[in-house]
Amino acid sequence: MKKFYAWYQKHITGAIFIGLLLGILTGLFLADRFTPVLTVTSLLGGIYMNALNMMIFPLVFCSVVMGICSIGNIRTTGKITGAAMVFFLCTTALASLAGLIIPRLIHLGEGVSFEMATSDIAATDMSNILETVKNLIPSNPVSAFAQGNMLQVLVFAVIIGFTLISVGDKGKALLNVIDSLNEVCLKIISTIMYFTPIGVFCTIVPVVEANGTETIISLATQLIILYLAFFIFAFVVYGLAVKVIGKESPVKFFKTIMPAALNAFGTCSSSATIPISKQCMEEGMGVSNKITSIAIPLGATVNMDAVSILMSFMIMFFANACGINVSVSMMVIVLLANVLLSVGTPGVPGGAIASFAALATMAGLPAGVMGVYISINTLCDMGATCVNVIGDLACCVALKGRLKIDENK
Repeated sequence: MKKFYAWYQKHITGAIFIGLLLGILTGLFLADRFTPVLTVTSLLGGIYMNALNMMIFPLVFCSVVMGICSIGNIRTTGKITGAAMVFFLCTTALASLAGLIIPRLIHLGEGVSFEMATSDIAATDMSNILETVKNLIPSNPVSAFAQGNMLQVLVFAVIIGFTLISVGDKGKALLNVIDSLNEVCLKIISTIMYFTPIGVFCTIVPVVEANGTETIISLATQLIILYLAFFIFAFVVYGLAVKVIGKESPVKFFKTIMPAALNAFGTCSSSATIPISKQCMEEGMGVSNKITSIAIPLGATVNMDAVSILMSFMIMFFANACGINVSVSMMVIVLLANVLLSVGTPGVPGGAIASFAALATMAGLPAGVMGVYISINTLCDMGATCVNVIGDLACCVALKGRLKIDENK
């Protein structure tokens, strides 16, 4: 049995693709002919989505708190940490902005009509921006979790995170509890992910049955535009950072980082790419070990530029496809939440699922979009992880050019 689990874990990406393909074929050719197929897949898909949604709020809360505390724990590293954080937060904000503006300019998703088989999630009310600001801090945190107010949960997590940093050793007991809860949430999510091939099959069948080939074409178009946005952002933003701040040749940089970028693309894990990233920077670009030892692990935790683009793209795409108007105030909230969520997104395969669920809840998207997103998550995750790692390495080069680090001190 252990051998089977090891084999299955290694090949789960292929299993998800098979589940997606079978779900599309079933939705196109069987669901409208055999009613029990649609009934069973809708039931199992609903169970899968409920199991996944069960851990979204506690996982987001714990991961954001742990992300903030991990930054606080390494603040003694001084100017390297501070400069790296400024770089990461600036590029993440740019990525979120690009992810919101580009789909709006090209009207991505308009003309596509998604009929979702599951119930809608209540949108976070953005009709009055001042009222929204006033309600950022929850008067009752338990109520915020119970009512699914993701914005208040995020703010509460930020308050707890920075308070734990300020109280120091006295807060370690609570931090350990949150850390343990975070590990439990990740374990439950990872266990649920073993059923993802079945979940993808069951959630995509009703969507394809209701929408036909239009769903497949629209998702393929979305992926192509998304990848173009990914790599244009990488070449323009990171290339300029390397050239202007790092005083290095962008051509040399992109050639040097190729092994790390390809490894990230294949593994979908920025954390697993850390050793290769350090080697590329230290041996290929001559970056100090003091810089790479801080900036690269920190980047694997907080630098999720491509995830920010991905989240913004998906929110705008599904909103347009479902006929939901995303106001300017909502765009601002999504952008800010995107930057915050990037701090807590785990640098592991599938780490963006919780972030998308949080943003989808805030935007009031139909619950059914989660199943569609999960079905293409791996394809999105490969490119996103690759670009995130490129951003980590661009930060190293920028810090090398900006800071004077003495290896002997």
